[in-house]
Amino acid sequence: MRIKKVLNNNAAVVIDHNEEKIAVGAGVAFQKKKNDIINVNKIEKLFVMKENEKFQQLLLKIPEEHFTLSEEIITYAEEYLGAKLNEHIHIALTDHLSFAIERVEDGMKLNNKLFHEIKVLYKNEFEIGMWAIRHIEKKTQIKIPVDEAAYIALHIHTAKIQGGDMKQTLRQTSIIGDMVQTIKEYLNIEIEEDDISYQRLITHLRFAISRISENKGDIMDQDMLKLLKEKFSPSYNCAKKVALVLSRNHGIHLPEEELGYITLHIERLRQR
Repeated sequence: MRIKKVLNNNAAVVIDHNEEKIAVGAGVAFQKKKNDIINVNKIEKLFVMKENEKFQQLLLKIPEEHFTLSEEIITYAEEYLGAKLNEHIHIALTDHLSFAIERVEDGMKLNNKLFHEIKVLYKNEFEIGMWAIRHIEKKTQIKIPVDEAAYIALHIHTAKIQGGDMKQTLRQTSIIGDMVQTIKEYLNIEIEEDDISYQRLITHLRFAISRISENKGDIMDQDMLKLLKEKFSPSYNCAKKVALVLSRNHGIHLPEEELGYITLHIERLRQR
């Protein structure tokens, strides 16, 4: 296995059985040059990427330490989740992470408006994000804002099999954020993110949106729906307001039966 191109001390483009691959490992390309034979015992990851050229360009322009940190986070994430992530994560997370560290060093802070929703919807990925910012601080003494844990969580989630793409994930999370904000404003309440009722609401809204997009739905008994309208009228009216915002802003139409389920979750919040 010979080196075709050194990317940094820890990464190189190699030729393996007449195929171009990227070899990653601590010191794998240290003091190496083109056509040198690589020490296979130092290779930690060896892969063929559809976006090889893009990955190479990225590695040549960012600090080597940022790449190393990203690979350590990816390795931790795969071990934590017990699954391999889509290869694009090596580009997406590395690029995001490098830019995030540069922002912090320049005194810039990027607030994540969907922080609370991401924390609840993607709990495991958020835990990985929290580990990541602690790991970065430990290795670099750079304190990364907690908002970045949520951004990292999104990258991890979309890299999972059937995780969806980033655009789709952000849209769904943004929609849920709008729905929660509508409830808070309508009822004039603050919602504690660790409240079990809040977490149940967030989870239900996610599955409600998925069911609607897939033309699936749980049919609520009409007598039960009528009872909810009468007994929990403030919560039902709030659910109708949510449906109006959802239709107006996102073109999603909630069936009346779904309003019944949302009413139950809103009522739990009101009672608390």
